[in-house]
Amino acid sequence: MRRLIYCFQAEGTGGQLKLVRFPKGSGLSERSERTVDVTEKRPGDLALSWLVPAVGAVIFVTLQSFSFLNDYVSSGGTMQAMSFGPSALWGVSVFYGAWVLPPLLALAARRATDWAMLILGGGLVAISTLAGVADGLRDGTHLVGLELLSVTLPGAIALLASWRHIRAT
Repeated sequence: MRRLIYCFQAEGTGGQLKLVRFPKGSGLSERSERTVDVTEKRPGDLALSWLVPAVGAVIFVTLQSFSFLNDYVSSGGTMQAMSFGPSALWGVSVFYGAWVLPPLLALAARRATDWAMLILGGGLVAISTLAGVADGLRDGTHLVGLELLSVTLPGAIALLASWRHIRAT
């Protein structure tokens, strides 16, 4: 049984686009003058894809704080309160402040900043996922789902988009 692989090419302008199908290897689609590269350099879209997990991280830490506060109040104050020292508060501030760097690096649109965006963003997603799952197991399993949905999933999509962007340029 032989499989045919087809290449699709969009023809037309504006609202009147039609797809034309050519058998792979026919030379009609690969060498056509009208073939358009679909991997365009769009740093704005890449920056937006990195803003989504950043906002998700803020939403997660906000709901985590309210969840802890709710458990503390419902226990009648018998739960041990968490206290943070100055270094812990600075660490949290620096960590969540670092979420703004991958979108800014995406807007720079240079090869070195693309790699820095991929490495820094991947590190932030990994650390946030590990910390969120650990906190969720301690404070309630609903926080694990929230972490995976609001930070890890959009972070994985942003990592994939960054990798594809680096490979395309």
